[in-house]
Amino acid sequence: MVFQFDSLSQFFAMGGYGFYVWLSYGLTFAVVGLLIWQSKREIKQTLTKAQKEQAREARTPPRSPN
Repeated sequence: MVFQFDSLSQFFAMGGYGFYVWLSYGLTFAVVGLLIWQSKREIKQTLTKAQKEQAREARTPPRSPN
């Protein structure tokens, strides 16, 4: 295997484009992390809402048709 860079600092600099490359990676991981967090939060909220609704329906006596 042949490496393109002679040192670790050259690897991070990426020929002068390192700032843009690592910024892109950072933003991508931040956005994906935000989406995962938001999805988990929405699932938790939906489950809590469903449990509350089921509890409310269990407390309410059924209506008799007239």
